[in-house]
Amino acid sequence: MTLRAKIAIGVLVVTVLVVAGVLTTLQSRNTGTQVRTEEVGRRDLEAIVTASGNIRARRTVDISSDVSGRIVELNVDEGDDVQEGQVLLRIDQTQFQAAVAQSRAGLSQREAQAAQQNASLIQATREYDRMQGLWTRDSTLVSRQQVDDAGTQAEVAQALYTAAAHGVDQARATLDEAEDRLSKTTIRAPISGKVTRLNIELGETAIVGTMNNPGSLLLTVSDLSVIEAVMQVDETDVPEISIGDSAALELDAFPDTEFAGTVTEIGNSAIRPPSSAAGTGQTPTIDFEVVITLDNPPVELRPDLSTTADIVTEVRDHALAIPIIALTIRDRSEQEEADGNGSGGGGESGNDEAGDGSTESDNTRAVGEDEEDEEEEEEGVFVVRDGEAHFVPVAVGIAGQEYFEVLSGLSEGDTVVSGPYQRIRELTDGEEVRTDSASVEPDEPAS
Repeated sequence: MTLRAKIAIGVLVVTVLVVAGVLTTLQSRNTGTQVRTEEVGRRDLEAIVTASGNIRARRTVDISSDVSGRIVELNVDEGDDVQEGQVLLRIDQTQFQAAVAQSRAGLSQREAQAAQQNASLIQATREYDRMQGLWTRDSTLVSRQQVDDAGTQAEVAQALYTAAAHGVDQARATLDEAEDRLSKTTIRAPISGKVTRLNIELGETAIVGTMNNPGSLLLTVSDLSVIEAVMQVDETDVPEISIGDSAALELDAFPDTEFAGTVTEIGNSAIRPPSSAAGTGQTPTIDFEVVITLDNPPVELRPDLSTTADIVTEVRDHALAIPIIALTIRDRSEQEEADGNGSGGGGESGNDEAGDGSTESDNTRAVGEDEEDEEEEEEGVFVVRDGEAHFVPVAVGIAGQEYFEVLSGLSEGDTVVSGPYQRIRELTDGEEVRTDSASVEPDEPAS
């Protein structure tokens, strides 16, 4: 064999060895489940409750009429600013003025009758005093019966005068009532604010509400200096909210503006109680009213605008955090069984020796263990160590938008599996994993 042939053979052998080494390396790299990983670090977290609702003024007055009649004067339009005491509208006063005049005349008549009865009382009193004086000086001048008759006439006159005086009071009360009804034909602004709703036109008739008829709502005046957002919050989120929590609000009418506010009121009962859905066959949705007062609201805001609020219920600064998607649940009994697969043969031989000797107590114990296992689920994450994913139980605190606060179980700098979601669900403790961000599939929606 020539030298050239020996060199060629040597080069070929080296090439084969290099190719074999490269293939082995590539094959080792391609083993294991592809996952995404992320280091455990510290972040600022905010726990948020999201709710929807509407804008309203803190102080709003719906104005209705206490008397019926035709509107003869209307001094405001919707959107006008009004001051407290300003005349908003007037109702036709003709019949009410006539009632006042009639009541005033009735009062004068009662007063005249009372004056007449007072004169009769004075006369009867004097006659009784005169007869009593004559009887005292000389009993032969008048009889006892005459004295008694004079006393009786005085008592009758006193009773008639008392009745006349009560008649005067009654007539005066009737006059006051008529004047009050007349005054109610002029409707004034109860508060300073803006006319946010106008339901009446000049010439229409205002109707008084009754038990079965709520009457006509004439207009609404709102004080827009303090604006609130009334939110509907699900019953599961209400315990997390406290008075004084901050909130960020977005309004559909102002898509590019975020408004700040503070929780000032939390409802103590449901907006729609469960009894309202009785007999419908549907499970009622239990929502509570949460009121958020806006900070420095602009003048452009109007009642009834729809809004969405993010209420910050908890804040953690520089907290140890993991991605929400990284947290999973494992059955503790399954985990222990997986750890003890290597020593399960002894138990099987013991069962063979026992034959079919299972007893009622054994079955009872097995059922109890199954029920206990159902309650022994634990939360945790998969920590990557030396290319393997190991399940580590963790305790979490508040949930931010994308991260959980870690209370125990992990340290800063640990590497956890952070996706995809389905891969995390299917991982087992000790399984080999590899990270290749370019080839990892996107997260699948949680089922």
